[in-house]
This record gives sequence, C-alpha cells and structure tokens, in this order.
Amino acid sequence: MLRAPRRPVDAAGGAHECGGNESSDARGPPEALQAAGAAQPRKRARHRIDLRRLGRAALLGHAGRDRAPDAIAHVVDAHRAHHPDADVDTLRRAYVLAESSHRGQMRKSGEPYITHPLAVTLILAELGAETTTLTAALLHDTVEDTDVTLDQVRAGFGSEVGYLVDGVTKLEKVDYGAAAEPETFRKMLLATGNDVRVMSIKLADRLHNVRTLGVMRREKQVRIAKVTRDVLIPLAERLGVQTLKTELEDRVFAILHPEEYEETRRLIVDHFASPDPLAAVAERVREVLREADLTADVQLRPRHFVSVHRVHRKRGRLGDTDFGRLLVLVGETADCYAVLGELHTCLTPVVAEFKDFIAVPKFNLYQSLHTALATSEGGIAEVLIRTRQMHRVAEAGVVALGNPYAAGGDQGREGTGRGAANRGTGERRPQDVPGPGSPDGTAAEAVPGAGDPDAADAERADPTRPGWLSRLLQWQSAVPDSELFWSVLREDLAHNREITVFREGGGALGLPAGASCVDAAYAQYGEDAHACMGAVVNGRLAPLSTVLEDGDTVQLLMGQDAAGGGPSPDWLDHVRTPAAGLAIRRWLTAHPANTPAEDARREETLPRPTLPAPAARTLAASVTVDQPGATVRLAGCCTPVPPDAVTAFAVRGNAVTVHRSECPRAVRMAAAGRRTVGADWGDTGDCRVTLRAASFGRPHLLADLTEAIAGEGVAVISATVEPPSEHGVRHTYTLHLPDATRLPGLMRAMRDVPGVYDVSRARSSAPASGV
Repeated sequence: MLRAPRRPVDAAGGAHECGGNESSDARGPPEALQAAGAAQPRKRARHRIDLRRLGRAALLGHAGRDRAPDAIAHVVDAHRAHHPDADVDTLRRAYVLAESSHRGQMRKSGEPYITHPLAVTLILAELGAETTTLTAALLHDTVEDTDVTLDQVRAGFGSEVGYLVDGVTKLEKVDYGAAAEPETFRKMLLATGNDVRVMSIKLADRLHNVRTLGVMRREKQVRIAKVTRDVLIPLAERLGVQTLKTELEDRVFAILHPEEYEETRRLIVDHFASPDPLAAVAERVREVLREADLTADVQLRPRHFVSVHRVHRKRGRLGDTDFGRLLVLVGETADCYAVLGELHTCLTPVVAEFKDFIAVPKFNLYQSLHTALATSEGGIAEVLIRTRQMHRVAEAGVVALGNPYAAGGDQGREGTGRGAANRGTGERRPQDVPGPGSPDGTAAEAVPGAGDPDAADAERADPTRPGWLSRLLQWQSAVPDSELFWSVLREDLAHNREITVFREGGGALGLPAGASCVDAAYAQYGEDAHACMGAVVNGRLAPLSTVLEDGDTVQLLMGQDAAGGGPSPDWLDHVRTPAAGLAIRRWLTAHPANTPAEDARREETLPRPTLPAPAARTLAASVTVDQPGATVRLAGCCTPVPPDAVTAFAVRGNAVTVHRSECPRAVRMAAAGRRTVGADWGDTGDCRVTLRAASFGRPHLLADLTEAIAGEGVAVISATVEPPSEHGVRHTYTLHLPDATRLPGLMRAMRDVPGVYDVSRARSSAPASGV
C-alpha cells in the first residue's frame, strides 16, 4: 500500500484545502451555545467525534474484515441511521487506503492527518449522504497529498468516486502560482455542474478546516474566513445545505468580527440564563393541535449567532421571543395547511408575516410555511411548519437527494461506487464526462440553456443542475482571466436571493433578485439579446431598466435583424447577471466607435423639415349632426375618426362636440342626463389627422416610418420628434389622408415597423369647452 506523502501538508489544523433559509437555526459554534445554555434540537444520541481517540485508533491500524475499523465506527453508525441497508464494505476499503496513505502525516493541531478525512466523512454521514459520497470524502485528499493516483482510485472504487475525488483536488501552486485558488474553484464548479456531490464534499471539508483554524496565524485565519464568507457560504445557501451554512457563518463571524461575536454571545448567554418564553408558546401550540387531533412534533429552534446578530441590527433591540423559532413537523403536506389553519383560528396570527414556500419553493429546494403568532406579553413568535421530509431537505439540501443520478430517478437509491447507479438511464453521467483535471485535458460538457428557453426550464426543474449553476457555468467560460473570474464570481454569489419570472409564451426564467429586463433578455436569448429594443412587463410597456419582481410576466421586444442592432452602454447600469454584463462589454469592445443606439439618438434628434401642406379639410367638417347650423368639434379626449361609432353633445353657443361612443367622458355625460345630438360620418373624403408613434431608438427608424406612411398613399404634412428618453422616442405626425377610412390600415402599417410599439391618435390642441 502506498504511504509516503507526496509533498508537505500545509493543511494541518484546518488550513488544508481540497480542491438562508429560515430553516436552519441554532447551532453555530457548539461550545458557544453550550456556554450559553441554549436548548439544542433533538438529535440522535451520538457524541461529537473525538479526534484524539480517532488518532490513536488510526495509529493502531484497522480491524479485520468482519467488522469496521474502530476509527470508522462513528461514520458507519451515522450512515446506517439514514441508510440501514447500506453495504459498508466500500467504506472499510476506502478507510484502509486513506489511513495507510496518510500514515505519518500530521495536522498542525498534533492529530494524525487521517482524522481530517474521517471528520469530513462523518459530517456528510450525519447529513444523510449516500455511500459513494462518503467513499469519496474518505479519499478526498489522497490524490492531492499522497502518492495515490487518480487511476488507482478509479480502479479500486469506480469512476464515480474518481470523478468526485478529482473534482475536489486542488491545482498545484507550482503550476498556477497566484491563480491556483481561483482556478481550483473554477475547476470545482465545472465538476459540480456535472455532479453536485463534488460541492457537498468541499463544503464539509471547509467546515472541518474552519472548526480547527485556531492553530493558525491570525492573518491566515482571516484570509480563509473571507474566502469562506464570499464563496463557500453563498454556495452552501444555494445548494440548500443549511446545517453546514449556518455553522460556517457563525465560525466566520467569530473570526472576522470578534467584538460583535462576543456581544452576541453575551446576549444569548443572558437570555438563556432564565426560562425561554417560547417554551410556553410551544406548549400552547401543542395544546391547540392536540385538541384538533393533529399529530405534530413541536420543537424550539434557537437562532444561530449570525441570525441573532442580524435581528439585533435590524430592530435595534431583541425581544424575549427573538432568540428562536417554533418548528412544527408533520407527516403530510396537507397537514401543514391544517396546522396553519388551526393556529390562525385559535391563536392571534401576524398576517403580514405569512409566507408559503410550499406552493412556491425557494430556488434552493427549501419548502416550508412561515407564520407568526402574537404572544400575550406583546411579543411575536415565529413558526415554521413543514413535513419531516421537507425538514430533511431544508437541513441537508442537495445532500438529502441521496444519489441524484440513480437509475430511474430514484434519488434515494444507494450507489455502489462503481457507476452502477447510472446504468441504463440515458442521463448525464459524471463518470463519462471528463473534467478539467481529466487525463485527456478536455473541458467539462457544454452548458445548455444559453439562448435555449426549454433547456433553461429543464435545468431549473432539475435539482442536480439548478438555474443559478447553469448561469454561472455559462459566464465563467467567457472569463479566461483568473483574477477577473475570482472578482466576478464573488460578485455573482453576493446575490443570494433568486426570483422567477414568466415568459409571455410560457416557461420561466430564474434570475437573481434585482435583475432587470436586460438580464431577462440575455438569460432568454443569449447574445441575440443585443437586438432587444424593449419589454412588456405584466402587460404594460416598460423600459429595459425595469427591475423585475418575483412572479412578473415578461415579453421581450426584439428587432428583426439581430446583427444590425447593438446594446447601449447605459445597459451596464442595469444588469445584475455576469453573463449579461460580460456580453454587453464584449460587444461594446468590438464596436468601439458609435453604437447603433447612439446613432439612433443622433438621428432622432435631428430637426425635421415641415412639408408643404396640401389643401385639406378637417375631419370635423365630415360629421353630420341633427342640429342645423351648429359648429361641430371633435372631442380632444378621444379624437374620433371614421369609422368610429360616435355620440354628440350640445354645448353652449350652438356648438356640438363629437365623442367616440365608448369614450369614458361620453359615457359619464350620458349617464348624467346630458342632451345628445344625433351624429354620423358623412362623406369623409380627404382629411387631416394627427398621429403619435412611440418607438425604441434605432438607425433609420424615421425613414422606415415615413416609407410605411407613404406606402398607404398618405402625405406627411409635418413631423416632430421628441428627445429620446428611457421609454424610447415619440414621433408626432400631421398627415393628409385622401380618404378617412384608410386611417385604421395606416395605423396598422405604422405599428408593423420594427421598433414601433404603439401608434395612437394625438389629442387635439384646442380646448374642449369643458366637455
């Protein structure tokens, strides 16, 4: 068996690196919560792993084939608690290889190095990870830190385990220099795109290293804590692994903000020095549910340190019920709503606090009902209601999926470590996709979804390839520079909330909160979005800068010639997704001169000559009314034209004002009993009319509109163009029609001009005499 370390292990004591939901509350640094006297959630009676005892067991060697080695017994117990029928022979063999290959290596804490992969594996076993993941966790440092090769791992444990180990193996600093860390994360994210279990192992690895950072120099602690805060914690949140995320948050909080951490710890200690008032609320909830004959488990869930700190900063003070929440666990989804109904009926709900994440799950798989109850002392008790399966997913996220690539979509089925879980599925198989570190040196598979709405929807529905991950993999390929990639990655992960918007023709887009119509355009069309000219949000025209809200419906208005359009530099002020920003910058860099949008602005603001006015009569002269000698005026509020149905009203001075019959003002006047006058269109003949066209700026738009008008046999009397604004460009035309009945066809022809989104009749500039 190979034993000699390939290179010195700098990671001892936790520095070694291998390549919010409201659900997770208490736990933070365990020793701190124990000092605070915080009530702990119910857990199986299993003590935290003792590194010194495991170290001694590791040095004594492994047990016989009839039972697991003593050092791995904790892992086996935790694994079988979730998977009673698991075959642990693979774990036994993986431990023997890991222990023998790491033998002689020590962590800076003084423990044998094997205690690190053991601790990482135990973390994942307690979350419910399946055998393949645990096998890879035991071996995750062998290729990086010993003479064991990736080929040996594949030969002994299968290509799936080999892929996971390769995914978390660091790139060498000797080869990549300062780019080693960002390129390692890039490699890891590419591997995660094909198998989310890669990131599960990385998160558990980082958690154990952060737990043991105390032996490191202060500056190294801070560096690792910052990377954890900026990259690993957001990834844990997005993958739904709240148990790991909350402890990582608390430990990073303690390192980066020691004074605020100590203040928060003191608040928690002081609070739990006396009985928790939430206990009385919990008992009242149990009583209500018993009386309703609803079987439920009601638990107290203390908030973790960072959660308490956030509430304190938000409210300026902490009430007695702000240190925890109530968690109600039931068997079926219908029971969640039954519990909610009973609580809202029998107790006093705070309706504004209700949220339904069961009907509309969060983007990281989280499902739960959130509500709040007013207490008799004037406090507010927050309540989370979910099924036990929802709770497992809320705590463990993608880890709770078991083997997400199992045959037949059975996400709970055990993998064998040799790729059998994927036989016959026809799905993406990690072992068949060479990653960045694979022997042939090829990149991971192409990322679907860019410019393919159906693929994007499929990814969003697939928990093994969530939408945010596909978007990340898409934009990273356009950033060869390591430093820029590292910067953009941190910025992208800082947007830790996601929204769903719906496309006009069906389907959905997942976007980060704060995304604009520009982001939606690039998410849907890729680089074809360069030709986007506007958007309709929830049925109303909206500028591309519009910030979208969860549930909005978006229709993107595209130019007919994608090659002829181009984005405006102003779009960069409104983008939130790196893919959109990078695409816009690439286009602007490739077109450093005048962009089409800028050309359009100049063209649209040029003064336009007024053409000679042919003799024409006004439309008012074409109306015949049943009031001889009356002066006929067309109402400015609705500007009637043939063949509109019209209604006329008599006004002072022997005048008659003509409205469209459906004009709201005409309807109100008729209802009020105003005297009407019979009116109809007579021989309309030629006439003069004013139309207003609203459009998005683009080159040659005015010429195209003029051509469309001329094509209808209509002459332009005058044309004015208002200065471009965020809503586009507004044109006003005074036109001479040889026949008023041509007006509807003319307006349709103008609307068909690319870039024009509305054509309407202009209001009369003459006063309407109050009518």
